[in-house]
Amino acid sequence: MASHNFLFFGILIAICSVVLASDPSPLQDFCVADPNGPVFVNGHTCKDPKLVEANDFFLSGLHLPGNTSNAVGSRVTPATVAQIPGLNTLGISLVRVDYAPWGINPPHTHPRATEILTVIEGTLEVGFVTSNPENRLIMKKLEKGDVFVFPVGLVHFQRNVGYTNAVAIAALSSQNPGVITIANAVFGSKPAIANDLLAKSFQVDIKTIDWIQSKF
Repeated sequence: MASHNFLFFGILIAICSVVLASDPSPLQDFCVADPNGPVFVNGHTCKDPKLVEANDFFLSGLHLPGNTSNAVGSRVTPATVAQIPGLNTLGISLVRVDYAPWGINPPHTHPRATEILTVIEGTLEVGFVTSNPENRLIMKKLEKGDVFVFPVGLVHFQRNVGYTNAVAIAALSSQNPGVITIANAVFGSKPAIANDLLAKSFQVDIKTIDWIQSKF
């Protein structure tokens, strides 16, 4: 009997020890972000509800195409808590992504959000990579109206595989999902990661690493 009790309490402790990571749930109708709030918290302090107005929940201009004249040929236009203060504590945000012909949204991760992407115009090749040790690439070609999900934290990408501009809208399960672009983070950190460490990691010579870092 004692062994059964020990097993029961062991299972109970294991269940109770599970940690669920997500944005905090609201405890009131809304908590409009006050960017000038004097208190530093995990998120934003609340604006006085008496001063809240419709514009706190509003953003205009997402119909306008982003400028894709850059090295990767894409532009992300965000609608996060930084643009819509009323998103604070609601655990959701949105982005528009524009792609030039054969433009890419380079491999990146969102440390705090799952992403669900819908193609509005064009044809996209999308994919994500599973975690170690498999690192399996899961890819799909998407047409207008297709939807694809990128699980939270996994490296993913999109590429316009057509000869015309493409547009996608993506929803993310955080008011502030964050983005870590792999190439920028590895080769463009400040201060820089030691080139001999990167050379050993990527199994190339130091001159190659120096050349890549010079691009960032």
